Parts: sequence; structure tokens; C-alpha cells
Amino acid sequence: MNRLGRETSPYLLQHANNPVHWWPWGEEALAEAQRTNRPILLSVGYAACHWCHVMAHESFESPEVAAVMNELFVNIKVDREERPDVDAIYMQALQIMGEPGGWPLTMFCTPRGEPFWGGTYFPTPARYGRPAFVDVLKGVAQTYRQRPQDIETNRAGLLDALRDRAVNKAIEFQGETMFPLGLLDQVAGRIVEECDMTWGGFGQAPKFPSPYVFELLWRGWLRERSDTRLRDAVTITLDRMCQGGIYDHLGGGFARYATDNEWLIPHFEKMLYDNAQLVDLLCLVWQETKNPLYAARIAETCDWILREMTADSGGFAASYDADSEGVEGKFYVWDAAAIDAALGAEDGAFFRTAYDVTPEGNWEHHNILHRNRATAPPSDADEQRLAALRARLKAERDKRVWPGWDDKVLADWNGLTIAALANASAVFQREDWLAAAARAWRFVMGTMRGDDGRLYHCHRTGKRLHRGTLDDYANMARAGVALFEVTGETRYLDDAQGLVAVLDRHFADPAGGAYFTTADDAADLIVRGKHCHDNAVPAGNGILVGVFARLWVLTGDARWHDKARAQIAAFAGELDSNFFPLMTLLNGYETLQSAVELVLVGDPAAPQTEALRRAIYRKSLPDKVVRRLSPDTALPANHPAAGKSLVNGQPALYLCRNMTCEAPITDPAKV
Repeated sequence: MNRLGRETSPYLLQHANNPVHWWPWGEEALAEAQRTNRPILLSVGYAACHWCHVMAHESFESPEVAAVMNELFVNIKVDREERPDVDAIYMQALQIMGEPGGWPLTMFCTPRGEPFWGGTYFPTPARYGRPAFVDVLKGVAQTYRQRPQDIETNRAGLLDALRDRAVNKAIEFQGETMFPLGLLDQVAGRIVEECDMTWGGFGQAPKFPSPYVFELLWRGWLRERSDTRLRDAVTITLDRMCQGGIYDHLGGGFARYATDNEWLIPHFEKMLYDNAQLVDLLCLVWQETKNPLYAARIAETCDWILREMTADSGGFAASYDADSEGVEGKFYVWDAAAIDAALGAEDGAFFRTAYDVTPEGNWEHHNILHRNRATAPPSDADEQRLAALRARLKAERDKRVWPGWDDKVLADWNGLTIAALANASAVFQREDWLAAAARAWRFVMGTMRGDDGRLYHCHRTGKRLHRGTLDDYANMARAGVALFEVTGETRYLDDAQGLVAVLDRHFADPAGGAYFTTADDAADLIVRGKHCHDNAVPAGNGILVGVFARLWVLTGDARWHDKARAQIAAFAGELDSNFFPLMTLLNGYETLQSAVELVLVGDPAAPQTEALRRAIYRKSLPDKVVRRLSPDTALPANHPAAGKSLVNGQPALYLCRNMTCEAPITDPAKV
């Protein structure tokens, strides 16, 4: 019996008609495995995953393969986006085995859910140097029955390693300065050596956006402005990505990653979290460079989020699939003849030259639109012409069969997006972006919270599911702080502090410091993990360093400063061995050490107030903390700007650092 038809996850529902007797993750499935003493086959993926679809078509839709699975295993299917806590444990187990990881994740476990062997994609039949899935199934089941000691050795070793990984490497700092900011310069200098200074990004292929890494490099450039490699690594990467095939030139938004060195060939799935992080990075770099390309990509991506990624609830949807009609990228690619048919011969030829479209194709006999081969920048008139042609082609593309849309709302990814839209709205004066961010905030903080104030991780079809994880609370707290800085409305700040209070009650580790990834009442997991490693999204424990630093500046309460220090100390022991996964932690550390509060006093509706606010957001200042005050609002007595008000009846900006404020600024040109 396949039990997935009762689920709400689009990924699980994709498998609801498989002949496999799938169970969703939970205590019932584990109990069935223990009752029958059969090992568990755990399959983890997500709705937009191309290779997940390949394995599904080859194996899970095959009655012959399903018969073997059903006879030998209790089969559990997990949506990694719906249960990131489950996915994280078994992905770590796979990496401990020496496998590179990725999805689909195929893990074999004891009836108690303890892993003993696994892999990723297994083909049917054997190819790509990989064994056939049926042979893997039979081999694992035979080993489980006939060589239990081998299973026990693997199980015990993996479980011990998983528990070891949950122990953080803390150090105790003496004095106010934990480590000099010069350490960040050393880290940036080491990382930039790995950057491809021709095409941007790291390594050859595949290439991932890694926004938090490039934020650290950009911060390094802003601190000293002496090592131009730091600036160039960021701008070259953003230029190539913004003009490459990884970007959807017709609809807006970036794909998950590029499978080649030149950002031409995307893995076509489009994820909410990638685009939120890239909007943040592009805004930060645009504030210094004023590059019109970045402004265009920010606007197009934010508009895409509002147009195509907003669920009926007002929250933001998770992703678009890589495939349509069972073919990867079919929705996005073009043939030269189709472009000429849509645009006419003259406009078609003009467009094809700009976007590297040829009769032979630039990918598998088709064309991915990109502009990285352009020899000279087009004129303003040519850009306007291309914009009109893109709109015509988009209208034509909209008639195609669309990729699958995963419309579940995830609290953590929504937090990233709310913060990005709020900040971008202030940078570019787009009230519609701010309104969308506020609407999503209301949905998550209203519909996706229980009566006890605790978050749920996901929501779809009127149902909220699964207790929130650390990342849900951390990203939503960051979003609340961002909305407070942009709007000045104190309810956002109060809510952010309330979310941290829940973390302190249910996630904190009083012995080792920082926070576990799951709450103290998560009963269906074999290990309670804790880490500060960024992956596709920034680590929740790293995000909290920046959140606590901003709360300290905004409230003047030293408790937040102490919490930020404790977060850093909990993981600082890892810096000597491997700093690459700790970018978000290090970026937050700089904010703690270098934060500058900009207190803007004035009637929000007054033109002079708005002019000062615009001046603030035209500067690339990653460590600025903005507080908006109406003239009749009083700050706490211990705040450095307490008592500061209008200057001769005019709005004023106060720059405060280390409990001291400089003379007020009333002229936006002097900001």
C-alpha cells in the first residue's frame, strides 16, 4: 500500500501512484520496520530535482523494481525541503562514508532508522559506472540477513560519527576583542585565490552562486580597498552570472547552479532561497558600483518573485522544477527557427546575435539564452529594443507547458526572501516589494505559528506541518529586524525577540553553547544535530550572530552583545581547521565589531526625511543598522541617541558608534 496520497508535499504526491509501498517519514513507518524486522530504504529528494525524476521514472514507477523494494524493505520517502532535519542527518551519514552527497539520497537503515550504507542515484539498468538499483537492493538485503555483524559495525561507526559531528568546537575568549578583523582579511585573501578571475565562481564545474562567500569578499574590499582582487572576484562573478544562462533572461530569476565553467548551462530548477540571497548580494554591490546591470537583475528577480513565486496565502513558494513534459530545461530553451517565427526575420536576427542563438544550438542542439559572448555593450536604443523583444518571447514562452511549481511555503526560505525584499525596497524605493515582504511576514507569523508562539516549518493546502527548525527561527528573526529597520514599526522588533526567546527555551545547548537544529521535543530523529556550516543556505547558528549584533545595537541591551559573543565562541574552534563553511558566522562577527547605527529622526512623510533615508541606502554599508524615529518617539535613556531630535525643525540623521553619536546631518549630500 502506497500511503503518500494523504500528504501535502508536491514531491511526495509525485510518488503517490508509484507501485512502491511508500511510507512518509514518521513513527508509524519506523514501527512497521521494527514489527517486520526489515531494513529501511530511505529515499530523499525534492520536487524540482531532475535526477530525482530520473530515478523515479526508471525505478519507482517500475512494477518489477517496486516488487523487490516491497518484498525486502520498508520504503520511506522524504521531501528534503519539508523535513530538512531528517535530510541533514542522512546526508551527513553519506558524507561520512566518503560519498560527495546530493539528491536523490538513497540510504539503507536498520529498523530503528540508523544508517548503515547508502548512495545517491542508482540507475535501472546499470550504467554510468553505477550498479543497477535492483542488484543494489538484493545485495543490501542479503548482507542484512547473512552478515549482521557487518551491518552492526557500519551502524555503530556511523552513529558515533554523527554524534561527534553534533559536538561543536568551542573556545573561551579573554577580553573584549575575540579576534582581530585582520583575520577576516586573511580569510578573504585565502578564498580569493580559489576564484576563477575569468568566469567568476569557484572551481571549474559545477559552479554554485555561494552568495555568503562573495559577501565576505566584498566586505573585505570595503574595509581596506587595497586588494582589488576581492572587488574583482565579486564583480566578475556577478557580471558573468547576470549575463549567463544561469539567469532567466525572459522571466527573471536565477537557476540553482551551472553545470559548466562559464555559467551557460543551468541546472534549470529555480529555488526561492538562491534568488533571495542573490538579491541581497546584488543590492550590496550595486550600492557601491551603481552598475545598471545589477539594478536590472534585482528588479527583474524581485518582480519574478512577486509574479510567479507568491502562493495564494501571500507566502512565497519554494521552487520551479527543472523539467517540463519530462524533459530537463524544455520550458527555457529555444531553437533559432522558433525565435524567427515569433519575432520575424529582422528582429529575430538582431535578438539571436545578442543572445548567442544559432541554428546548431549552444546546448544539446538547442539554445540557452545568454549574453556572455557579447563583444561590446549595446546602446541604450538597442537595450530598449531587446527589452521589447524579450517581452514578446516571454509571452510566447508562457504558452508552453510550464515546469512543476512547488507551492509549499517554508518559514526559513520565506525569512530569507522577506529580508531581501525589505532591503531592496529601501534601496530602490519599491513600495510593492515592501508590501509583499510584509504580507509574507504576516502569513508566516500568523498562520504558521501555533497558540504557543512556536513556528511550523511548512504550509500547503491549508495545513501547517512539522515543528520549526533552528533555520526557521533564525531567518524569520533576521527578517523581523530587517522590516523594523526599513519601516520603524516596533512590532517587528518585538516579534524578532520573541522568536529568539523560543529558541532559548527549546533549542539552546546550555552545555556546549549555541543552538541545536531541532527542538527538545523532536522525537523521531536518531541524532540531535548542531553545526554552523553554510550549505545551499546560510547556517542558522551563523545567521544568529548578525541578528544578535543588530538587536544589541537597536536595543542597547548588553545581553544581546553577550549572546553574539557566545555564538561565535561556540564554533570559533573550527576556524583553524576549516573556515570555508563559516562565512555567515564571520560576516556576523564583523557586524558585531563594526556596527554603525544610523538614527533618522523625522516625519516619515516629509520629503527631507525621505531624502536622508535614500542617501543612507545608496551606500554599500553591510554593517549599518538603521533606526527610523518620528520626532515624538523617545529612545531608552541608555541609548547613545537618546534625546536627539529634529534640528531647527528639520529631519536629522545621527551616526552612532560605540555609544557615541556624531553631530547631526541634515543635508542628504553630506551623508
